[in-house]
Amino acid sequence: MTLLAIDFATVAVKAGQFILSFSILVVLHELGHFIPAKLFKCRVEKFYLFFNPGFSLFKIKKGETEYGIGWVPFGGFVKISGMIDESMDKEQMKLPPEDHEFRSKPAWQRLIIMTGGVLVNVLLAIVIFIGITAYWGEESLPMKNLKYGISTDSLAQSIGIKDGDNIVAIDNRPLEYFGTVAADIVLKDAKSIQLERGAEKININIPPSLSKQLVKNKNMDAFVGVRYPAVVDSVLKTAVITKGKLVKGDTLIALNNIGITFYHQLVALRSKFKDSIVELKILRGKDTVTTRCLLKDGLIGFIPENPGKMFGTVVKKYSLAEAVPIGIKRCKETLQHYITGLKRIFTGKDNPNDSLGSVISIGNTFPGVWDWERFWTLTGIFSIILAFMNILPIPALDGGHALFTLVEMITGRKPGDKFMEYAQIAGMVLLLSLMVYALGLDFWRLFK
Repeated sequence: MTLLAIDFATVAVKAGQFILSFSILVVLHELGHFIPAKLFKCRVEKFYLFFNPGFSLFKIKKGETEYGIGWVPFGGFVKISGMIDESMDKEQMKLPPEDHEFRSKPAWQRLIIMTGGVLVNVLLAIVIFIGITAYWGEESLPMKNLKYGISTDSLAQSIGIKDGDNIVAIDNRPLEYFGTVAADIVLKDAKSIQLERGAEKININIPPSLSKQLVKNKNMDAFVGVRYPAVVDSVLKTAVITKGKLVKGDTLIALNNIGITFYHQLVALRSKFKDSIVELKILRGKDTVTTRCLLKDGLIGFIPENPGKMFGTVVKKYSLAEAVPIGIKRCKETLQHYITGLKRIFTGKDNPNDSLGSVISIGNTFPGVWDWERFWTLTGIFSIILAFMNILPIPALDGGHALFTLVEMITGRKPGDKFMEYAQIAGMVLLLSLMVYALGLDFWRLFK
């Protein structure tokens, strides 16, 4: 990989969406701690988006609280007086507790303060999913509308699925709409796929190793896709046309005299001629014309017509009242899928190196063009994941503090400050080690 191979415009769009999404999640999470802390008359010394070791990008003090933006984009924090947290303010803890300090408050108040961020993230995810459902509805592509059947990658072909097949069921459950077949295999442990090949009905048994291979391959959407012609929807400014032109509505039918019928064939073919000038044969209306272009980084430089638009999707609209139970259900399913993914790692079904990722992996999940529906969907998903991760009973996380507080409420004995200090250090070392490891994996994937 070289700097010249990076599409900085795409990176900027992805980064912008990631920063906005992450900022919303962190600020609201920290507000979940800040508001109950203030209600219970705790002094909040700092409220920060991102961490600020050494210096801050921005800070302002209002009342007793310093508000700021740090330079390390790995989260945020509120510093509450009298609490052992990531600031590790040992000097303050040596002094007698004061009324405005966290440690002087009743256990039930401290528990509410510590779990407030998680609660806000859960509520945020529910609100986002309700809003998405009420505003955009549910858009689905009926399987019966797939005029040319499905496209497949080498992994799908290795188990007997072919281009042009029509999938009719998974585990004998009828498949009415096109969806993420790969996700069903990974998350629902599907055992078989039923499909039609012309007039023939075929049952494909899914080998146990397939789900692990799908996770390792990263691009699960390519396993089974929609097969559709390579029709130009729009031409990007990055396209380098050396002869002729490329316009909306053009259908690509050959590249360097190699025939193309469907878009996925073009995707497979263009990598063979990366960074070279190629000849494109195009069907424009009733005419066949020729265009030459540079396959910059293996790309022609156009966005294909959306298969949903080509074949016709079904959009189901909901009122706000109807969207509420659907949004709650979607939030629950998102959490279940994430927990299932973690179980697969801890039970050895998936290699952690194939699943773990840092902010680079998270940022890369956002599309290269600004799509508000996709943006809010990913923000909702990350919000529920952030809530789950924070409630884990690990020292340095909200769940660790909550666990110690629950033990205190049950036993009537408060853990000592030294114990809390060492637990906080252990938790921070664990979390930082995981973050560094995940970041290292992402850099390895980038440069491999």
